[in-house]
Amino acid sequence: MSLASLFVGVSDLTPLDLLRGEGDKIQVFVISRLPRLAAILLAGAALSVAGLIMQHLTRNRFVSPSTAGTTEWAMLGILVATLFFGGTSVMGKMVTAIVFALFGTFLFLRLLRRVQFTDMIVVPLVGLMFGGVVMAVTTFFAYRLELMQALNTWTTGDFSGILRGRYEIIWLVVVVMIVAYLYADRFTVAGMGEDFAKNLGVSYNTVVNIGMIIVAITTAVVTVVVGAIPFLGLIIPNLVTMVLGDNLRRVLPFTALAGAGFVLVCDVLGRVIRHPYEIPVGTVASVIGAVVFIALILRARRPRSL
Repeated sequence: MSLASLFVGVSDLTPLDLLRGEGDKIQVFVISRLPRLAAILLAGAALSVAGLIMQHLTRNRFVSPSTAGTTEWAMLGILVATLFFGGTSVMGKMVTAIVFALFGTFLFLRLLRRVQFTDMIVVPLVGLMFGGVVMAVTTFFAYRLELMQALNTWTTGDFSGILRGRYEIIWLVVVVMIVAYLYADRFTVAGMGEDFAKNLGVSYNTVVNIGMIIVAITTAVVTVVVGAIPFLGLIIPNLVTMVLGDNLRRVLPFTALAGAGFVLVCDVLGRVIRHPYEIPVGTVASVIGAVVFIALILRARRPRSL
């Protein structure tokens, strides 16, 4: 699938063109197609892993960066960086987005600890409302300050603008995913509850903080470079754990692979449905993800037979 995606796009490009050494074709391949493929795979893998960690630590299958307000807080951070530090680099916007995403994520967790919900579906609904309020504030200021066009580039994930020299910061998520894998066993234990983790000698608060930092960094980096990709961090971890179980160290590599594949499929579909025009990957992922999300909710609500 990755090889096929390298030769799908507006510019006609075939493997034979590369073998002939045609300069223009090689430039398209190196400057556009290879960076785009790398960004697709990294973004899909990273957001899926972030969703998996978040679901384990909150012990709720329907919590993810897109249903807990993390993505919306990252967008607000990017808007603030654009407003007050207009000439700042992508790194500056990313750092600001990470700070806002961390603040929003910990605020959401604090809300969950203060309020006890009897229904697991209520938690993501609260997160969606929480994120909706933050997004409303962001949209208000973007509209008043004539930054709506810039805001739209962050609200919908799109890989059409990925070029060499404008995407390299996303490689940071590789380091983040390595840290996530190293802490996988601790995340699994922490997901069993604070008392259980402490009985096994695991510092529950430290592990939760590290997990939330991973989620915030991943969400902020992907949002700055690509934009928001809805439902990715929610449906992929659910589908993988339904098949392979809840051992995070075991399922984390498969979750990353499945997330990368899902985004890749969505991107290729977006490029071929209305060729030569392109549908943003965020739109395609929203349609597919919404259907799967509804199916997961219905499955969770279905009474289990004894």
